[in-house]
This record gives sequence, C-alpha cells and structure tokens, in this order.
Amino acid sequence: MNELYKETLKFMEHAVNYFSGNVPPPKQVPFKDSFVFRYEEQSILQAIVQKLARMVTSLHSIKVLTDNGLFQDQAAIQRMLDEFQEDILFLVYGLTNGEITQIHKDYLDEFYKEEFDNQDSALKSTQKRGMVSRKKIRAYVSKINGQELDPSTGVELSRTINKAYSGFVHGASPHIMDMFGGIPPRFQVSGMLNTPREEEHRSDMWNYFYRSILAFGFAAKAFEDQSCFYKVIKFRNYFEKQSGVSYDKT
Repeated sequence: MNELYKETLKFMEHAVNYFSGNVPPPKQVPFKDSFVFRYEEQSILQAIVQKLARMVTSLHSIKVLTDNGLFQDQAAIQRMLDEFQEDILFLVYGLTNGEITQIHKDYLDEFYKEEFDNQDSALKSTQKRGMVSRKKIRAYVSKINGQELDPSTGVELSRTINKAYSGFVHGASPHIMDMFGGIPPRFQVSGMLNTPREEEHRSDMWNYFYRSILAFGFAAKAFEDQSCFYKVIKFRNYFEKQSGVSYDKT
C-alpha cells in the first residue's frame, strides 16, 4: 500500500497543478517589506484549487503520522480533511447546479478575508474573520446529494462522523487513554505501532485517500473538464484494483 499511496499523492499533485493552471494566477501583493501571493479575482474555482492543495498536504501528513504510530494526531488531521472535502463539494455543487447561493457568497467573502487588517500589529487589528457555519454547509451538500436520505438525516450523519474525531482534536480523556497500555502500562507518547489500534487507523487512512480521489473528480466537473474527469475515474479504478476492493458502479 505504501507505493500506492505515493502514486496517489503524485497523481494529486499533478492534478492540483493542472487545475491551478486553469485559473488566473495569484498576484504579488505588498506585505510589510516584502510580498505575499493572493488571488485577485477571489473566484469559486480558485477557492476549489486552494482546498484541493490543502487536502493533499493533509494526506501527506496522515501518512507520515500513521507510519509512525501517531494515531491521535492522524485522527485530528482527518477531522480537517472531513471539512476540506465538505467544502469542495459545497463549492463544486454551487457551479454544477448553476446557482451560487448567498451562503456561497458569504463563504467566499470570509474565506478570502485576511486574518489581520493591520500588517504591523496583530494585536491592533480590528478585523474579525468569521465563517459560514458547518451546519449550513452540510445542509446544502446533503440537500444536493439527496439520494435515499432526507437532508436532515444527511446532516446528522456528517455531524456524527465529525464528532467522532472531535475528541482527538480537543484531547478528550477517553481518546487520550487509548494511548495508555503496554508492559508495564504507560502512555505511549512515541507512537503506537504494533498495537490493536494500528489496523483500524490504517483502514481509516485508506478511506481518506479514496474520498480525496473522488473530490478531484468533483473538481473536474466544476471545471467542466471531461477529459480530466475520466482520468480521475481511471485512477480511482486503479486505486480500487490495487487495494483489492471493488465498488458497484451501477
């Protein structure tokens, strides 16, 4: 699986660069005595590209953490991945369904807003960057997904999955105590390889890689790039075959 994950990350890196090349590039903006890069247009496609890039760095992170038995930290980043993937679907659906809602506009406004409006002193900054509630984003995505679930059920499923990882993010006692064990029993702060937790966390990692591949497929739809979409589907099929799984596409 290690080589497959490396192939997947390389595929995704190429895809991010490809999508990045299909939106207006970021410009140099003066910052203190230097500059930073910013997207001038602040478009929804540029937001999708940025979320994809952040998703890939997070996949790199969970692989490194999992390979070193740092499962608590892996799970915390997977909580971030949940939100990145939700955000990508939310943004993509706004384009593919032909309706950029007020929720999308509010999201983009907050997404592109600078953290501080005073370059010289964060303490003197008056700007407060907010965010569209996760509940609204999930409700929108669930409404579009539809399928056999009503939107409220879809929202509750997403919330439950998210909550399962919140204990790792916030350091809840039951989650921390998963680190305790061994002979003699102690906190395994250097990693938990070769423990009963390893298999389930490696399985979790596979799931996040797979879902991230699908996110690239959705992004290709947002870019109206059918050729890229087919490449993503081809790679998804390859990923399944190499993993020894097969999902019914009918």
